[in-house]
Amino acid sequence: MKYLMLVCTDPDAEPYNPEHDNIGEWVAEMDSSGRRDSGDRIRPPEDAKTVRVRGGKLLVTDGPFAQTRVTVAGYDVLECKNLDEAVACAAKHPMARFGRIEVREFWPFT
Repeated sequence: MKYLMLVCTDPDAEPYNPEHDNIGEWVAEMDSSGRRDSGDRIRPPEDAKTVRVRGGKLLVTDGPFAQTRVTVAGYDVLECKNLDEAVACAAKHPMARFGRIEVREFWPFT
């Protein structure tokens, strides 16, 4: 099953320590085990555009639609046997300590 792992900031998390940031090791482990399909960082909220269509008119605004202290900083797509395995993979990610990880199963239209 495929899972989307949203890598998020969290101002209430443990302070970031580059010495404990093992993202390279995490990526290597997930890639070599075949559990990571893809992933990357994304630009910060201030670089975002929110797109809406209302009454047939295109509305584009700067930044995110929601104002929140927690922001999505990146993502990974995992291929795991079940949700428990996906959670175990997420728990090994450094942002589980320095931020938070949200794990969601893909929900195909079929």
